[in-house]
Amino acid sequence: MTLEIDRNFVRIKEGQVHFRSAGNLKSGRPLVMIHASPASAYNLIPLMNAIGNKRPLYAPDTLGNGDSCKAQVEVPDMAYYADAVNRQLDALGLGEVDVYGTHTGGSIAMELGIQQPKRVRRVVIDGIGLYTDEEKKDMLANYTPEIKPDAFGSQFNWAWHFVRDQSFFFPWYKRDVEHQRSNGLASPEQMHAVVMEVLKSITTYHHGYRASFRYPKKDRLPLITQPVLMIYETTDPLFKYKDEAVRAVKRCTEGALAKGARTADKAKLINDWLDKAV
Repeated sequence: MTLEIDRNFVRIKEGQVHFRSAGNLKSGRPLVMIHASPASAYNLIPLMNAIGNKRPLYAPDTLGNGDSCKAQVEVPDMAYYADAVNRQLDALGLGEVDVYGTHTGGSIAMELGIQQPKRVRRVVIDGIGLYTDEEKKDMLANYTPEIKPDAFGSQFNWAWHFVRDQSFFFPWYKRDVEHQRSNGLASPEQMHAVVMEVLKSITTYHHGYRASFRYPKKDRLPLITQPVLMIYETTDPLFKYKDEAVRAVKRCTEGALAKGARTADKAKLINDWLDKAV
């Protein structure tokens, strides 16, 4: 199915937030979809199409990503990003929602659920990394360098290799056999589209990543009071954290997706679980 996905902006105090949506957001309980870093909600288009017309969909570019305005604090944290999403929902006049988040978006989704237990009915977390202190330190030092445009245009070359190498390695900067991935390379057209989204926010892309690395997920996961669907794909480099993440959540449904699972399989898993009675 190919949805009619609209693009629009909603204004909050920081400025304009760009979002994609499908269906009438006020016709039923929306599913708020929060993307992974880097890039934008562009990466969620295939999943939005697969979820289909089962429910209204709202997918913002997080602050400092894609076409959204940047954060207005020097070092934004997960509480700030979650509050920004909540204020977007207020500006759109939305009430109760379900929320989905993947990787960085998973941290924002769970924090939104913790902050707003009356607004958020259910939480879907699609991959989340419970990094050790050593891993956090390494990621913060190497994963997200601050990039500034220069007269040589080096930011274009850097962004291309940053996106490309994430297909080959995790983390992307450890280019050896031990850290090699086996998913294969996205098409040049797909990589180009993602790189263009990264370039839009090249000077601010790193803030969401760093907030996610610093976020005390192990401490926060047990504070989610809503039912949680915890999705992990076996090909996801964060799959190794699955069991620990599932154990940390009080009301958790495990949703493992084996190698070869399609986007349609993930969409069905999400739709079926959201349709169940609480």
